[in-house]
Amino acid sequence: MTVEATALIAEIEAQERGLILTRFTNDDAWRLGALLVDLAREREAAVVADIRRGGHQLFHYALPGTAPDNDAWLDRKCRVVDRYLESSYLVGTRFRAKGTTFEASSRLDPDRYAAHGGAFPLRVEGVGVIGTVAVSGLPQAEDHALVVEALTRFM
Repeated sequence: MTVEATALIAEIEAQERGLILTRFTNDDAWRLGALLVDLAREREAAVVADIRRGGHQLFHYALPGTAPDNDAWLDRKCRVVDRYLESSYLVGTRFRAKGTTFEASSRLDPDRYAAHGGAFPLRVEGVGVIGTVAVSGLPQAEDHALVVEALTRFM
């Protein structure tokens, strides 16, 4: 594992440890989603934003310039979070750090799972992972960074 990969993994793990909510309601989903959309608009980023809790979609918004393919990416990235209980970016980075890819080594259907950045676990203190917040439309590191920034500001 390279020094860069080790540092990136440690950074994402620290983000996940630091972004733990005390609660998460439907109203919280609306506020977080609106914040995510506002941040994307400020950057003129064509993304789809999505928030789910327990398989229930609480927020979904597609900015101009997106396409139905972004929704498919969201579904695939969120399935990775649901399965691994970690961000899709962290899961994919760990596979790459081992000299392989998620697609080649996970034994999961790549038409259903994508370990690309942009889906992040919603963790509630004392409960664990209760859902996901995700974006699709930018390069994976930027998708991930946008979600982390929105969660950080939301908290």
